[in-house]
Amino acid sequence: MSNYNKLLNNLEALKLEKFRSYLPNYLEEITKKEIPFTEALLELTEKELDFRNERASKIQISVSAFPFEKTLKDFDFDFQPSINKTQLLDLESLRFIENKENILFFGTSGVGKTHLAVALGIAAAKKRYLTYFISCHDLIMQLNKAHAENRLETKLKHFSKYKLLIIDEIGYLPIDKQGANLLFQLINKRYEKNSTIITTNQPFSKWGEVFSDVTLANAILDRLIHHSSIIKITGPSYRLKGKMDLLESKKSSNN
Repeated sequence: MSNYNKLLNNLEALKLEKFRSYLPNYLEEITKKEIPFTEALLELTEKELDFRNERASKIQISVSAFPFEKTLKDFDFDFQPSINKTQLLDLESLRFIENKENILFFGTSGVGKTHLAVALGIAAAKKRYLTYFISCHDLIMQLNKAHAENRLETKLKHFSKYKLLIIDEIGYLPIDKQGANLLFQLINKRYEKNSTIITTNQPFSKWGEVFSDVTLANAILDRLIHHSSIIKITGPSYRLKGKMDLLESKKSSNN
């Protein structure tokens, strides 16, 4: 067996997939352009690292339980002028995660809160931050189940470990006092340790009604709002926009 074939076998054994796939053509480039040995090795190893980082990012996105994959580039800021695009692009830098800050999106149904929350979550997952997306209703159901099975502490630790936890749709369904208490325990565990993104259709003044307990609601809000960016979205529904666009296209085709 030639040394070249041995090299290919070694690269395969070491699981250097991209290095191995680029090597045959790159050897010709090295000869033609007289590329220095160290420069050639540097470029091949960088290709391998880029491949591994991209693969790891895709895995992180796939386990984050996003309901869809959308980025800030997919968001129509012109349709929602109440949103400060510069602020969102700054948040996409993910400094808020390093600073252990929270983000709260507030607005009526369909204005793009979940899209923006997912976009920031995707950005975090791509940078390999441990990220998870869950609706408030599903989260409380899981906490209630764990509480009933005497494994609440394990479940709280599970949700506390995420560098970024996205809790979607607070306020869409009422929460009883036990659910509010369990959510408080989780928010308290994450407080000043990791970042949380919240989406809600209810103004904070009504959270006492949402959580069936004013004291618990205030305690949850106190920990979420401290060290946070609050983004209020006032504008029309994207879902309505989609229907209007469809009607307009039908009108155009009929004319």
